[in-house]
Amino acid sequence: MLVHEAWPAYEQRVYDGWVLRYAGGVTKRANSVLTLGRPADLAGAIEAAEGFYRERGQRCVFTVGLGATSGLDEELEARGYELVDPTFVMAAGSFRPDVLEGAELEVRIEGRPWPGWLEAWWAVDGRYGSGLEDAERICTGVPAWYGAYEEDGVALAVGRAVPQGDTLGIYCMATRPEARRRGLARAVLRALARHAGTASAYLVTTAPNQAAQALYRGEGFEIAGRYHYRVR
Repeated sequence: MLVHEAWPAYEQRVYDGWVLRYAGGVTKRANSVLTLGRPADLAGAIEAAEGFYRERGQRCVFTVGLGATSGLDEELEARGYELVDPTFVMAAGSFRPDVLEGAELEVRIEGRPWPGWLEAWWAVDGRYGSGLEDAERICTGVPAWYGAYEEDGVALAVGRAVPQGDTLGIYCMATRPEARRRGLARAVLRALARHAGTASAYLVTTAPNQAAQALYRGEGFEIAGRYHYRVR
C-alpha cells in the first residue's frame, strides 16, 4: 500500500476490493490493478478490469505481489497473461550514521518538481513518449520533496522522497548517462534522507538492475519484498 499511496494514479476505481488505476499509461505502477483482497467472483473481477483498460485504450495490467488475491497469478497465466518486470522492494530499517552525515556535494531540494528536475528525470526514465504532463501529475499527487545535484543550472542527478509516517519512500532516482559513476545518485539519496529525518526508508527497483541494487545496499537497503506484473 505504501507504493500505491506514494505513486498515485489520478483515476482510481474500486471493484470488489481491487483498485483499478489509470494515469495516462505512464508507468505500470499507476496503470495496473492493485489486487488486494479476494473478489467474490474472480473471473468477473478480471473481466471488469479488462473492460476498464479497454475503454482507455490500454493493455490490461495486474500488479501481483505480497497480499495479492490467492490463485490470481496462476489464473492470469492460464489466460495468457505475460509475467513482466519482476521488481524488488528494498528497505532500510534505519540509516547508518554516515548516510546522514553532511554532504560533500550540494543538493538542491524543493517541495515541487521544477522544469530542470523534470527534464533530467524524463531524459533518463521517459519511456512513455509525450506523457511528461501525466508523469508530473502523478508525482505531485501527494506531498513530496524533490532533490537534484546541479552543475551550471543543469540537473544531472535527481530523486523524489515521499514522507509516509515514520518511513520515507524514495522514487524517481535518475542520473544522466554522462554524469554517472561520480557518486551523484548517492549524494541525492543522502540529502533527501537527511532532509526528511525519518527513521527508515524504502524504494523499488527492477530485479535486473543490479547496479542500482548495489548502490542501495551500500546505503543500508536490503530486499524486503517482491512483486511483478501480468500483462495482456
